[in-house]
Amino acid sequence: MKILKIDHLGIAVSSIDEKKNFWMDAMGLEMEGTETVEAQNVTTAFLPVGESEVELLESTSEDGPIAKYIAKKGEGIQHVAFRVENIEDALAELKEKGIQLIDQTPRKGAGGAKIAFLHPKATSGVLVELCEREE
Repeated sequence: MKILKIDHLGIAVSSIDEKKNFWMDAMGLEMEGTETVEAQNVTTAFLPVGESEVELLESTSEDGPIAKYIAKKGEGIQHVAFRVENIEDALAELKEKGIQLIDQTPRKGAGGAKIAFLHPKATSGVLVELCEREE
């Protein structure tokens, strides 16, 4: 598996509109816009930071994964995403090594990326996302 970089940090927020001001005004980041991923019950907003990004995640439903995360742990870092060269190969390698996967095969994420999550039980409690993007 070839990890290219930390792609983004996913931050669960109750409202992108309310929380974007900190990231934009205080931190000086620019938001590239928002995207709703219906299949994941989430609206995302990406704020580039060098070669990586901050991703704000707002649930679109009361029972969506982000809403559940906030109810259990509050707002904050929800996942770290690593960009990989080939996500299918990465998943196969991790599965061979006995790493527990949430996604056995990639699915479509924000921005058209192919994504897959590793189970936090296998990663010391950190939700890890793998993503592959077309450059």
